[in-house]
Amino acid sequence: MLTEEEKRELKDLAKSFSLRQDCERLLKSRHNPFIVNGKVDMDCFLTFLNEYNYFISHTPRPFRRIADKDFRL
Repeated sequence: MLTEEEKRELKDLAKSFSLRQDCERLLKSRHNPFIVNGKVDMDCFLTFLNEYNYFISHTPRPFRRIADKDFRL
C-alpha cells in the first residue's frame, strides 16, 4: 500500500507537463529490433535468444514431453 505522501507525489507527477512531454518523446523514438518491414523477423529473434542463452551460460535441457492430456486455462 502507498502512503498518503506517496499518493500525493504520484498525483503531482501526473500533472507534470514536462514528464508527459518526456514520455511522448520516448514513445516516438521507441524501436523494436525484432520488427523488420512491419513483420517479426524470426531469424533475428532466434539469434537473440541463442546469444542470450549463451551469455547467461544456460545449458539446454533435453526435451521432455508433457504427460498430461487435458489442458485448460
